[in-house]
Order: sequence, then structure tokens, then C-alpha cells
Amino acid sequence: MAEKNGVYKCDVCGNVVSVVHASVGTLVCCGKNMTLLQPKTSAQEGKEKHVPVVEVSGSKVTVKIGSIPHPMEEKHYIEMIQLLKDDKVIAERRLFPGEAPVAVFEVEDAEGIKAREYCNLHGLWTN
Repeated sequence: MAEKNGVYKCDVCGNVVSVVHASVGTLVCCGKNMTLLQPKTSAQEGKEKHVPVVEVSGSKVTVKIGSIPHPMEEKHYIEMIQLLKDDKVIAERRLFPGEAPVAVFEVEDAEGIKAREYCNLHGLWTN
């Protein structure tokens, strides 16, 4: 059974799926079950390149990836940034090579906000 708000990856072709609605089926790609990604934290790397840095100013939430900007090159970049509250994805932004590794969101209540991001080479990270 797929996990709501889970991020899954195909170990064969590399497809990545973020689940919006979970049901009883399993996620299959290339004839194999997809792997549920577990977010990494600063414990795995420190805060330099992958851990989302969240800044809140009123209803504006800015998420920057890393304390030093993450590369945004064709072969290595941040593909998405998600904002979570109470373990629910409440906002998402897709990113592309050449863009800054930053996303700005407007929220009604930023209390308890977390962020996670997906790096095309190094996987899923959270703060």
C-alpha cells in the first residue's frame, strides 16, 4: 500500500513519484515495486548542501537548500521543494537547472512548518 505524502523511486529507471492520494495498491515501475524514500537529515551530512533552511516572516515562508547554495546544473540539481505541516504536504515547487535552489510560499499558519527537498543525485532530505 502506498503511503500518503510518500516519495517513491524506481530502482530501475529512476522515476520519482510523490503520492497525493494513497489507496490499497502498490506502486510498481519497470515491473518492480518502487522504493519509499526515507528523508535524510543533517545527521547524514551536516547542513551545507542538502538540508532545507526555513525562514518564516509572517505568512511568507522561504526555503533555501543548504547553508551554502546547492548546485543547480543539468546533471546535479534540486528537483522539488515541499512544505509540510502536520505530516501533510501543503505546498510544492518544482525546480529546474539554472534556477536558484529556493522556493517562497505563502501560508496561513507557519507554526510547525517543515520542508523537504529532492536532489536528483542524493535523494530526499528534510530539516
